[in-house]
Amino acid sequence: MLTINDVLTRGVNQVLPDKKGLSVLMSQRKIKLYQGFDPSMPSLHLGNFVGLMKLRQFQKLGHQVIFLVGDFSGMIGDPTDKLATRKKLTRQETLRNAKAWKKQASMLLDFNGENPAEIVFNSKWLDKLNFKDVIELTSNVTVQQLLERDMFQQRIKTKEPIYLHEFLYPVVTGYDSIALEVDLEVGGNDQLFNIMIGRTLEKAVINKDKYALTTKLLVDKEGKKVGKTTGNALFLDSKPKDFYAGIMSFPDEVIFLAYELLTEISLDGLEEKIKKDPMQEKKNLAFEIVKLLWGEKEAKKAALSFDNNFSKRLPEFTTEVKLQKTIAETIAPFTNLKSLSDAKRLLREGAISVNSDTVTDLSYKLKVGDKVKIGKKIFGTIVK
Repeated sequence: MLTINDVLTRGVNQVLPDKKGLSVLMSQRKIKLYQGFDPSMPSLHLGNFVGLMKLRQFQKLGHQVIFLVGDFSGMIGDPTDKLATRKKLTRQETLRNAKAWKKQASMLLDFNGENPAEIVFNSKWLDKLNFKDVIELTSNVTVQQLLERDMFQQRIKTKEPIYLHEFLYPVVTGYDSIALEVDLEVGGNDQLFNIMIGRTLEKAVINKDKYALTTKLLVDKEGKKVGKTTGNALFLDSKPKDFYAGIMSFPDEVIFLAYELLTEISLDGLEEKIKKDPMQEKKNLAFEIVKLLWGEKEAKKAALSFDNNFSKRLPEFTTEVKLQKTIAETIAPFTNLKSLSDAKRLLREGAISVNSDTVTDLSYKLKVGDKVKIGKKIFGTIVK
C-alpha cells in the first residue's frame, strides 16, 4: 500500500524546506501540487516520465495534481544546463508541440474519475501581465540570485552572452506558483533553481510557503541523461516494442535507478537480483514499464518482438577467459600481440566492454561470470 513516506522518498532527491513538514501537511489535508513541462518537443520523453510517475503517486494518495504546460514560458526556453542561448519558440510551435500531451500524460495520470488531474497552460495568466506587473514581480528577486545559476557562471567564464529574456525565465515560471497558489512544486533535480525562485515569489506576493520536491535524474555514471542521447531518445508516442528495445539499451548501472523512477515494483532485494542476472532484470524492467504504459498484452508482444529480433542476434559468449589480477592481464592472451601493452592499448581505445558497458579504466575489477567483449570478434565469459 502506497504511503506518504513512499511518495516523499522513492526517487526523491530532496524535499525543501523539510520533508517532515510536508509529510505532516499531507497527513492533515489534501494539498495542491504541480509540475511544469516545457513544450520544446512534440512528445513527452523519458525525463517527463519520471515527473509523471511522481505526480501519479500524489494523485493516488488523493492530492490535487496539476499538469502545467509551459506554453508561454516555452517561448523563452529554459536555460537550465544550456551553455549557449537556445532558440526561441513561437506560440504556434509550443501549442503544436503540446497538442498530444494530455493523451500521453493520461497513460499515467487520471484526468477523469473522483480525483481528476488538471491540465493547464500558463499563458492563461502570463498573457495578462503588463510591463508594470513584471517590474513589480522582479523587485522580489536579486540579480545576485539569478547569477548563481551554474550555466550562467560558465557562460561568464567563457564570455558567452546571457540575454535578459533568459534571466527572466525563472521569474516567469515562478509566477506559475503564485497563479496556482500551490502547496508544492515537483521537478527534476536540475530544476531546483527555478522551483526555489518560485518559492521566493509565492512567499513575497501572496505570503504562502511552497514546498519543493526534486526527483532524481535518470543518468549514467558520467552524468549523462539516459534515453535522451542523440539517436537514443525515448518518447511516449513510441511504439511499445521500440520503447521496450530502448529500455534494453540502458547500461546495467542504471537498472536499479530505472526501477525506482519508472515502475511501481517493490525495490526490496532488487539490487541483489540485478547483480545476479542483470540481463533478466533489465528484461523485467522493460516489461514492467511497457505494461504500465500500454498494458500487459502490449508488453508481452514487445518482449516477444525483442527476443525474436535482438536476442537471437546476440553473440554467444562461449570463450572462457581466465580471471587474472588485473583486467589488462586477463585480456592480454586474447589480443593480437598477446601482450600486456596491447591489452592496455585496447582499453584506452575503448575496445573492451564488460556486460555491454565500455571499460577504459585499468583498475577495473572483473568478476567471475562477467561477459567480456575484446575487440570486435572475441566474446568471452570470465572464469576462475
